[in-house]
Parts: sequence; structure tokens; C-alpha cells
Amino acid sequence: MNTVHLRRVIPVLGSGRPVSSSSGGGGLLRLGDSLEVSRRFSDSDVAAYAAVTGDANPIHRHADSARAAGFVGGGAVVHGMLVASLFPKIIASRFPGAIYASQTLQFRSPVYVGVEVLARVTAVDLRQNKKRYIVKFSTRCFTGSGEHLAIDGDAVAVLPTLTLSDSPTM
Repeated sequence: MNTVHLRRVIPVLGSGRPVSSSSGGGGLLRLGDSLEVSRRFSDSDVAAYAAVTGDANPIHRHADSARAAGFVGGGAVVHGMLVASLFPKIIASRFPGAIYASQTLQFRSPVYVGVEVLARVTAVDLRQNKKRYIVKFSTRCFTGSGEHLAIDGDAVAVLPTLTLSDSPTM
């Protein structure tokens, strides 16, 4: 799946529990809104990333090297920065013209080649600056049907609008 989806979490008055709704359509970005995409990285994705970056660590190409390095979950490990590249993809696909200003990352657990990863950005702060918007996003990647946190961090992007593009560019 390569489509970025909006997941709006709306607090229900008096219940203390949020209600989620999903939408691929437009609308305005609000605090608490999440955009997400899932992806499986292949051996060829990892090889292409290694070729571009020069990161030829054998744990990314060979399962036995990954196991010898202590990664016992199975298979070769996807480059953490390749997985993290899903965050700017999500933001740029729904906000054409966005400027990615900063990113912090903490790698919590590995993502293995062929395993589905869910990347999610959640708007946690919105400020207007002249005719642009500065948005801080919580950025997280999960594996195992959303059970295992692989990457945790924050990003700041400058958006030309808070209007979500109706047709995500992917």
C-alpha cells in the first residue's frame, strides 16, 4: 500500500476515549490528525539505497551478518534512514510545496526486509507565520501490525497551506 491516509482522532466529550476515522480526502490539517502509509522494503530497495549512500554494511544485505550482529528477528535489516524517509514522503505527498525543516530520530527496533512497516506523522503543534504554517509532527514507524515501535521522533515542516491535497502525490 502506497497511499497516504488521514486518520483523524476526535475526542468524544465525556468519554475520555478518542474515536478514529479514516479518510483519503481533503480537508484542513488539525492538531491530532495523523497521516500514515505502509510499505514493505525489498532487497532491491535496500541495494539501491546502499548504492546511493555508500552504506554497504553487510547487516543490510545478508541475514547471517544481521544475526551475527545480534539481530535475531529474522533477515537482513533495512537501513534506518531508508525507513525514516517515509516521513517526508507522507508530508510532501499531502502538502505539495512543503519544506522539511528538521527531524529527530530514535531507532527503537529493527525493520527487516520484507516486513510491513507503518509510518505515521501526527500534527502536535501548528503555528502560522505570515502566509505559511509551521507544523511540528510526531513521527513514528511500527512493525508487527502496529505493535512494535521501530522509530520514534519529531519533524518540523513549513507548509504553504493546511489544506490536505485530495490526490496524494506518490
